[in-house]
Amino acid sequence: MVDVRQKMDNATFKSDTVLSDVHLHCPNKRHLMVRLNAVGQPVFLSYFKLLWNTEDLASEKYVREAATEREHQYRSRDELCDKDRNNLKKERELNNEGVEALLDDDGDLEVVRRPRSASDLEAEDLLRDRVYPVILMKGKEDAFEDEEQECTCSDVVKIEHTMATPLEDVGKQVWRAAFLLADYILFKRDTFRCCSVLELGGGTGITSIIMGMVAKRVYCTDVGEDLLAMCEQNVALNKHLMEPGRGEVKVKELDWLKDEFCTDPEAPYSWSEEEIADLHEHCTVIMAADVFYDDDLTDALFRMLYRITHNLRNSCTIYLALEKRLNFTLRHMDVTCEAYSHFRNTLNDLENLQDRKMKYTAEPIKLDFCQFLVYERIEQLELWKIVAEQLT
Repeated sequence: MVDVRQKMDNATFKSDTVLSDVHLHCPNKRHLMVRLNAVGQPVFLSYFKLLWNTEDLASEKYVREAATEREHQYRSRDELCDKDRNNLKKERELNNEGVEALLDDDGDLEVVRRPRSASDLEAEDLLRDRVYPVILMKGKEDAFEDEEQECTCSDVVKIEHTMATPLEDVGKQVWRAAFLLADYILFKRDTFRCCSVLELGGGTGITSIIMGMVAKRVYCTDVGEDLLAMCEQNVALNKHLMEPGRGEVKVKELDWLKDEFCTDPEAPYSWSEEEIADLHEHCTVIMAADVFYDDDLTDALFRMLYRITHNLRNSCTIYLALEKRLNFTLRHMDVTCEAYSHFRNTLNDLENLQDRKMKYTAEPIKLDFCQFLVYERIEQLELWKIVAEQLT
């Protein structure tokens, strides 16, 4: 087996590496590295605590405390930086006044390095605390004992995931929009109770697992045997969350670039005819989180939504969560968000579609609902609701 410790000590990132920053905003969180997957990527096990208790599921106490702590850290860091900037400004003024004193015997400028102050060290500690997770190797599971004792079975989601991958494997990471959609599910749990749900691009499965706590059945779909195996493992790790409501999460392959469901009984994660019939007969909710980063895949997703909604017996509500990611492009010589622009254009095309059987109506959802998971709900996050109404 590859020397895992050596591999992590010499970690490098290539030009096509994509890194989720969900974990960068979770100070002091511990992430246990459990194995290498089939393609040699380190797989971590992380604990995500649901911010509620059994007596009061809608409690916002923990959310306020987490937000207050995060705000305090940011404010402290900013105050330290402002203090240092003021000190540096004063030093520069003094240096300008006595510039002749800084010249050596030959007339060259003698640079005096500013000594590091205590505020420098404090600011550095804050940044280190915020940016670097504590990585534990396999065999040190006892390091999680304290954390497990603090969390009851009903308020912890355990997720295996990677922290950095090539673009084609981004589904193996945990993304903010998945947390946003999970928050909305928990906030509107009565809306989803006993529903039959389809998730497109389920990735690690965290959103399907949360949905499985309230829905009757969830079909969590994606492509890639390695990714689907990870997703299935996560479903197994969190069965205790779904047992009270008798929810069920089924991990299945669904390739948006293909017109048909995979029904080959020899293929892993294929569909049976009974499962396809169940989906078409009972599904009333479709969801997807953070899957809009490639124009071709966005087009394929909307084509898949069109095909599926046309085959459903009932009208359906679609929830799409995403994060607008700004990039500097040479083509525009400016900061743009092309993937988001393409998403909005395609969404408009769906709404304006002249279809005698279906009508699609889209609207954004305000993000003022409770936060049940600890992450940074940045302003670039969006959640859309699309009603696919049958006309005949």
